[in-house]
Amino acid sequence: MTTVLVVDDDPQIVRALRITLTAHGYRVLTAADGASALRAADDHPDMVVLDLGLPDLDGLDVITGLRRATTAPIVVLSGRLDSADKVRALDAGADDYVTKPFGLEEFLARLRAAVRRSTGRRSGAEEPLVRAASFTVDLTAKKIHRDGTGVHLTPTEWGLLEVLVRAGGEVLSPRRLLAEVWGPNHTSATHYLRVYLVQLRRKLEPDPAHPRHLVTEPGRGYRFQP
Repeated sequence: MTTVLVVDDDPQIVRALRITLTAHGYRVLTAADGASALRAADDHPDMVVLDLGLPDLDGLDVITGLRRATTAPIVVLSGRLDSADKVRALDAGADDYVTKPFGLEEFLARLRAAVRRSTGRRSGAEEPLVRAASFTVDLTAKKIHRDGTGVHLTPTEWGLLEVLVRAGGEVLSPRRLLAEVWGPNHTSATHYLRVYLVQLRRKLEPDPAHPRHLVTEPGRGYRFQP
C-alpha cells in the first residue's frame, strides 16, 4: 500500500484529502506544520503532499529538509499562483505543483504519475542517463546537456521531455501526453503540445525544422528517438 504524507495546516483540506486518498487505497499520514513533516519523514512515506503556507517554517525550507531525508516524490499544494513560486518550489526539489483550488481527479492523476516515475527510478527499470545523438538527458538529476553545455528547460518543458523519454520510443497520443503533463482536464488543449514541442526542438534539435529526436507520427502522436 502506498503511503502518502499530507502536510497542511487547514483541517478541512487534510480531512478531505484523507477521505479521498483512503478511498483510493492509499495509507495517509498527516502533519500540520513543517517540523512535524520533517519528523514524519522518518516513517518513510512513498509520497509527500505539501502546502507551502505552513505556520512555522517556509515551505521551501521544508522541501529542502525533506530532500535530505527522502527521495519520495513531493507534490506541492499551494494557493500561490505566481510562476516564480512554482519555479522556486520545483528547483528546491518538488516534483509537481498543484494550485488551490484543485480538482480531485487531476490531483489523483498527478499523484499516480509521480508514483510511477518514482517507482521506475527505484526499480532501476530505466537508465538514469539517456544519450541521444545530439544531447543527454539525466533523468535522476533532471538535467540536459548539449555539446557539453547545460540546457535550461522550464518545468513544463522538462515534464514533456521526461514523459517522452521514459516511454522508450513508444508513440504517445496527444491526449495521453496532455493528461500526463498538464492533467486530465487539459486533454483537448493540443495547442499546448504544439507550442512546447516547438520550444523543445529549438533547444535540443540540430535542425528544429526537421527533428530527429522529438518525432511527430502523423495521425498517431509523438515519440522520442535517441
